[in-house]
Amino acid sequence: MSKTLSSTQRTRLTRHRERGSEDRSDLYAIIAEALVCHVGIVRDGEPVVLPAIHAADPDGPDEGGTLYLHGSVAAPWLLQAPGQTVCATFTLVDAVVLARAAFSHSMNYRSAVVYGAARRVEDPAERDHALRLIVDHVVPGRSATLRANTRKELVATTVIAVALAEASVKARTGGPKDEPEDLAAGTWAGVVPLTVRAGAVEPDQDGPIPDDVRHRLADW
Repeated sequence: MSKTLSSTQRTRLTRHRERGSEDRSDLYAIIAEALVCHVGIVRDGEPVVLPAIHAADPDGPDEGGTLYLHGSVAAPWLLQAPGQTVCATFTLVDAVVLARAAFSHSMNYRSAVVYGAARRVEDPAERDHALRLIVDHVVPGRSATLRANTRKELVATTVIAVALAEASVKARTGGPKDEPEDLAAGTWAGVVPLTVRAGAVEPDQDGPIPDDVRHRLADW
């Protein structure tokens, strides 16, 4: 698979093309850092966009790697997604950009959009791999500390996969982009950085915080 993202009619950037990236590794990095994605499908003839916890395997069986999503077998969107094209979006907000004019206000961000035909994961080994990846996406290494999923839990869970072949990446960095006349007006402007930070851990029982959680806390 190519290390670059090939633009398609659906992924071609129409505004601020200079903010786009053709490096496939940037796509994987954004998906890895985002804790939640938003998945758009057509359900019963109507558009629906829902949040989902996800994981990606760059070396997965689909072209460009595989995006995995999961949920209850009773979730209508998961029942209807296989066989249709879905759109998954990922957004990381790095800063609020406060400019000298309302029109020039913005955000610094990194984002990705993925289009692909969803397929239901039926193979038990791939499904187990996907569910472990989803757990480890939130806390790396966590799945190795847990018991195996029970048959009842697996029957209640649906996993779908989407190829990462068709995608776009876009990002903004830097400060306000003000017009010369707004600069002369003297209004305050600047950038307010934003990060994800963990609060104090609330253990469910006494005992030391395990290594996998401590390492994740260090990331946050």
